[in-house]
Amino acid sequence: MIPLRVEPAGEPQEEGISAHQLAPHYATLSFSQVADPAKPDWLRIKTPTGQFADVKATVKSLGLHTVCESAHCPNITECWSGGTATFMVLGNTCTRGCRFCAVPHGPKGDVLDADEPRKVGEAVAKWGLEYVVITSVDRDDLPDQGAGHYAEVIREIRRQAPKTLVEVLIPDFRADEQCIRTIVAAKPHVIAHNVETTAGLQKFVRDPRANYDQSLKVLQTVKALDPSIFTKSSIMLGLGESEEQLLQAFSDLRAIGCDFLTLGQYLRPSSRHLPVAEFIPPSRFKQFERHALDAGFLYCAAGPFVRSSYRAGEFFIASVIKNKETVSTVSEGVC
Repeated sequence: MIPLRVEPAGEPQEEGISAHQLAPHYATLSFSQVADPAKPDWLRIKTPTGQFADVKATVKSLGLHTVCESAHCPNITECWSGGTATFMVLGNTCTRGCRFCAVPHGPKGDVLDADEPRKVGEAVAKWGLEYVVITSVDRDDLPDQGAGHYAEVIREIRRQAPKTLVEVLIPDFRADEQCIRTIVAAKPHVIAHNVETTAGLQKFVRDPRANYDQSLKVLQTVKALDPSIFTKSSIMLGLGESEEQLLQAFSDLRAIGCDFLTLGQYLRPSSRHLPVAEFIPPSRFKQFERHALDAGFLYCAAGPFVRSSYRAGEFFIASVIKNKETVSTVSEGVC
């Protein structure tokens, strides 16, 4: 297999192919020909503890899907052991085929479960969650791209678990304003949508129907429709992006009012997916976190195992939301 190596600037490079050299050939190169760099010691998965078995049993008994399982998330043991999971609605088959994603995909999604909103609400209420994240596959095959069903899930959670803070990680809906409006009207506390990678790597990493400007438009539209809703995005590192490209993405996201950001290491789900160009050490993640905060994000979670839905980040976001609600209540009382 072809070795893939990226060396820090200023250090000698071993013979191999850099991510920047490889990127123009992503569309034609067989990924199985490219070997990842050796995994460093800091990439170690924790063993299950706590409520892991209970969460697994509840998800199975209700016939629900979680992105934790479908996307092979490395944090599944930490989150499930703490009694939380990120639910994935609208089925388990995505109509997009991004080159980094382990979720099953095809031209048509699964038949919608009309009872799914009630079942998700029941699971959230059962666990007594303070904060829940709901995501979904893309459903380009549905007339409203699944927005109506998604919104019903949000409403059902708010009915069955009114104290739970709700974050939704939405698909791009092809930036259709009516679809986004449907989600906004259901009143989640946070609406997230991921740009996934820097502008220059979009066409090599994501499905052709997704793109950087379209993703920015989604987040911008949310803020235009309801400025009180917090917005959030996420970027995978280690795909061959340069620091300059990454900082530009920070600037672009802040320019449209994005509030929160997560940065995590891309981990290759299988040999059929994009190869890892570089494993980013924790110290560099900390540097990027500082850059993000300097750019104006209210919060940035950055680290090798950080994902869009990340418990430590959710605790902080919950405190921001509660503080905002407290201030609003006090202000209304004064008036």
